[in-house]
Amino acid sequence: QVQLVESGGGLVQPGGSLRLSCAPSGSIFSINVMGWYRQGPGKQRELVAAIGRGGRTNYPDAAKGRFAISRDNAKNTVYLQMNSLRPEDTAVYYCNAVPPIEHWWGQGTQVTVSS
Repeated sequence: QVQLVESGGGLVQPGGSLRLSCAPSGSIFSINVMGWYRQGPGKQRELVAAIGRGGRTNYPDAAKGRFAISRDNAKNTVYLQMNSLRPEDTAVYYCNAVPPIEHWWGQGTQVTVSS
């Protein structure tokens, strides 16, 4: 049974940066695509970054050029580097497979972008 633990969130000013980490309790090596999702206040959860086992990445327009997902298969960890943060990036951020595995959803990590 895999449990996903997200960390690295916090309060940051607009234009700032944060690096999120996702450390599963079990191996995710067999999962072809891992992703970071977010759910903002009053919004549906959305995918903001995805990475294949070989390192190929994909981002929606809202994240392109600002977010960078990476994956360390040896450390069994997925990261999300977020730069040039905006107030609209405020959300709880989660990692999961793509498509998501429902019982893998963790508690997420809160990111608040505010001055």
